[in-house]
Amino acid sequence: MKAAVVTFPGSNCDRDLAVAFAAAGFEVQRVWHKDNALPDGVDVVGVPGGFSFGDYLRCGAIAAQSPISAAIRSHADRGGYVLGICNGFQVLTEMGLLPGVLMRNAGLRFVCRTVTLRVATAQSDFTSAYARGQEIRIPVAHHDGNYTIDAEGLARLRGEDRIAFTYAENPNGSMGDIAGVLSENRRVLGMMPHPERATEPALGSADGRGLFASLMRGMALA
Repeated sequence: MKAAVVTFPGSNCDRDLAVAFAAAGFEVQRVWHKDNALPDGVDVVGVPGGFSFGDYLRCGAIAAQSPISAAIRSHADRGGYVLGICNGFQVLTEMGLLPGVLMRNAGLRFVCRTVTLRVATAQSDFTSAYARGQEIRIPVAHHDGNYTIDAEGLARLRGEDRIAFTYAENPNGSMGDIAGVLSENRRVLGMMPHPERATEPALGSADGRGLFASLMRGMALA
């Protein structure tokens, strides 16, 4: 299976994400934001965390206009997998691949710590290695992680089982304690916590491995 990891000016988790994909068995290729196309045969695109373009305008807004973004949209439209983490989640909402927006944290403070997540659904190729309701420990590091969506959109996410993860103790004010959401076809996941930073016990948790293992298994069975 092939993974492409995109780098924008200001990305700082792209190498971590590439390493996590590789450790799960993916062949990884790096992609620069000015590229007009993804590498041939890519199965999943990783949009990493960081501060793309310095988080000017809105977080992810400029990155969503980069040349590579059109290729990512086309990949998603074809049913390809896309994983956006932290700033990557912000980019995916700005691209319109996921609903809602990421606002400033409640309290207007940068949050950087390991938090407890609950797996809200195991019915996706990103979460099948977990059990619904399972608690996992994953780091967060963001200033604009307050997931916001209108009441109709929130009801739709819940009704369609598209909430992937929730916070056990909400660190940022996100509606419904939401930490990650899925697209309608369940092949795009955006999440604020960093599973790529939780793949080895030496990092404080290996709970993030399940996400990459789920994805590898899901693709193999697809």
